[in-house]
Amino acid sequence: MPSITGRAVQVTDKGGPFAVVQREFPSPGPGQVRIRVQACGVCHSDAVTKFGLFPGIVFPRVPGHEVAGYIDEIAPDVKGFNAGQRVGLGWHGGHCTYCRQCRQGNFVLCENQLISGISYDGGYADYVIAPANALALIPDDLGHVDAAPLMCAGVTTFNSLRNSGARLGDTVAVLGIGGLGHLGVQFAAKGGFNTVAVARGADKGVLAKELGAHHYIDSTTQDVAAELQKLGGADVVLSTVTDAGAMEIAVNGLAPQGRLILLGVPEKPLTLNTMPMILGERAVKGWPSGTGFDSQDTLEFSVLTGVKPRIEEYPLEEASAAFDRMMSGRARFRVVLTTGA
Repeated sequence: MPSITGRAVQVTDKGGPFAVVQREFPSPGPGQVRIRVQACGVCHSDAVTKFGLFPGIVFPRVPGHEVAGYIDEIAPDVKGFNAGQRVGLGWHGGHCTYCRQCRQGNFVLCENQLISGISYDGGYADYVIAPANALALIPDDLGHVDAAPLMCAGVTTFNSLRNSGARLGDTVAVLGIGGLGHLGVQFAAKGGFNTVAVARGADKGVLAKELGAHHYIDSTTQDVAAELQKLGGADVVLSTVTDAGAMEIAVNGLAPQGRLILLGVPEKPLTLNTMPMILGERAVKGWPSGTGFDSQDTLEFSVLTGVKPRIEEYPLEEASAAFDRMMSGRARFRVVLTTGA
């Protein structure tokens, strides 16, 4: 099949403005597919592309790693996928299969990992060319607009929670109920955990209950650590915020052997009281999203249990406004671009 012409929203240079351009999308190379994009989430991590914050990024570059669409064309050597299938593409943009981590099955830690919208052009476009080993199949009962945010915000919260070591009935606290947190609360509640939402303001309590939280802690008027300890301590705290101080306080709310899992990048280094961590075998760890198959599990669980992102939609041509809306913090909760295709 020949190249196809379509729209792309690219950043021409580090920190430069978004530009809507027409460009050629060639046939996929070995191991690749070409996806006709239907929707693409606008994630805070797209700022890494916009402002050139990732080492080695080459401009011009098209951001976007919350992609949902159809396989338009498939390379002859690709097995297990077919043209016309509905697929998603997330942050994990492909793995090499031969490095030490891949040989151990840790594909998300691949030493040569590709990142969608950073290593290659992403989903702010009509088409994306990506490695087939990065794809997730989208269930029939899930629309493209709802699927897109689940390819990053969704898999990050779902996959970190299911790998946290928490068991049914354990107490899971979610710090923040914004773009990631509103999904984390839903996954925790639907997954059978005693779910605590922690956010700023009494008004968020109603939202927390709507999302399925069993408890709400207002960090502006309550001592978060003390309130968690009244519940027996949190076995897991999923931190979706960037406030280092909030994370430091939450550590004191952990139960013995509890774990603080970092999903949001703090704006400054954490300062932790190590004595209670040592005496209580408490731990802090990070979590890096997931592979395409992890994303597929996320999509299927979401359909099974009714987890849905709350979304503001923008047409592709308004990507700049959509990005600004997301970066301003005023978006509630995820912003999604649609191609109208």
